[in-house]
Amino acid sequence: MIVVPVKEGENIERSLKKFKRKFEKTGIVKELRRRQQFDKPSVVKRFKKERAVYVQKLQEVED
Repeated sequence: MIVVPVKEGENIERSLKKFKRKFEKTGIVKELRRRQQFDKPSVVKRFKKERAVYVQKLQEVED
C-alpha cells in the first residue's frame, strides 16, 4: 500500500504529485499492460536480444 504523508498546510497538488511518482515507481501499470497480451517465448527472447544489442552499441559509442 502506498502511503503519502501530507504535512500541515501542504498543497494537495504536491501531495498528488508525490503519490503519482511513488505509484509509477512501483511498476504496477507497466506490469498490467504487459499482462494484457500473451507474447510467445520466442518473441520475448528476440526482443531481449535486440535490446541487448542496442545497449551494447550505446556503450561502445560512450567509450
